[in-house]
Amino acid sequence: MSSSRRRHCPCSPSATSPLDVDDLLSEILFRLPPESSSLPRVSAVCKSWRRLVSDPSFVHHFRIHHRRNPPILGCFDIDHGFSFQPTLEAPNRVPPERFSLQFSTHFRPLGCRHGLVLFLDASLDQVLVWDPVTGEQHRLAVPPGFPPIGDIHGAVVRAAGGAHFRVVLVGGGKQVGRALARVYSSETGVWGSFLSTWLPSEDPTMDFSSMPAMVFSIMPAVLVGNSLCWSIFAGSLSTLEFDLDRQSLVVTSAPVNFFGHIFVKDSCNVTVMRAEGGGMGFLVSDSTAQLWKKHTDSVGVVWWVPEKTIEFHKLLPLKSENERPQLVGFAEENNVAFFSTLGGVFMVQLESLEVKKLFGASIAHQYQPLETVYTPGI
Repeated sequence: MSSSRRRHCPCSPSATSPLDVDDLLSEILFRLPPESSSLPRVSAVCKSWRRLVSDPSFVHHFRIHHRRNPPILGCFDIDHGFSFQPTLEAPNRVPPERFSLQFSTHFRPLGCRHGLVLFLDASLDQVLVWDPVTGEQHRLAVPPGFPPIGDIHGAVVRAAGGAHFRVVLVGGGKQVGRALARVYSSETGVWGSFLSTWLPSEDPTMDFSSMPAMVFSIMPAVLVGNSLCWSIFAGSLSTLEFDLDRQSLVVTSAPVNFFGHIFVKDSCNVTVMRAEGGGMGFLVSDSTAQLWKKHTDSVGVVWWVPEKTIEFHKLLPLKSENERPQLVGFAEENNVAFFSTLGGVFMVQLESLEVKKLFGASIAHQYQPLETVYTPGI
């Protein structure tokens, strides 16, 4: 073969391509799909590319670059020892044992976000922040002043740079009539002051004698813009919103009070979500799935507009017309809801309505999706 026809390795000293410049090459490789197989494939090109993509700094920035579009690697089965259930196919499938944690019966998962999982350890009055990818764990004592440990909920948020995180704990009770919140920053290592807001007046048609004034949905918080939002029942179906920038806490009535009655007996079928086009949305699942969007005028008056109705019998293979799928998980970055039916567990992308079956038929467990970039060792 003549020299004019010989191919040059992109890493070869004789190559004159701008790909020889590591900084430029890094910028190009950052734009690879955030799939588990992407970097291992690139590392096979040549030694210098392998050296580049195996550098911890490159991996760190690769994960940050895809912070807003991470894949759903799988989900943790809350009702089965918090075991990891992969959702991707080979070569991007992550082995179930890769993300395992010695799970205590005293642990209660509070949420999963930005590749971090937050637990409440009732036996020690602590919260645990766990990074499944790196294995790092951070334990924090629950600050005094909160209601009983069973009434505490929370969320974790990783800082944009990835080095630090914040934990937000919220709670309330009939004794105080207020919702409480407090924030921990790993950057400062301390808890901030208590923040609070009054709960709405109780609905006279409901019997509150045996329940607290604020009941949280089984579904964890959802990050909408810069606010962490929980679906709650506080006299009526409502949202509890904690603004991370303003450090403020507010309670807003949800779309329709009728579903408050459903919420009390079946609180897993409602969740806050990110609305199509931005802003806060609300998903209510019953015989159909109803998607609502929140609107606010210039003086702060809130109203809700129905955006979409999903007819389950047209989308999922239900066993009968009377079957009602259970909402068992929600992946906020991908806007994907998990529904359990008699035929199995399905992921539904709420904008495109793309459906993917995950598991076979089983009892309706609750799932915590893991949305993050995983780069296996090269």
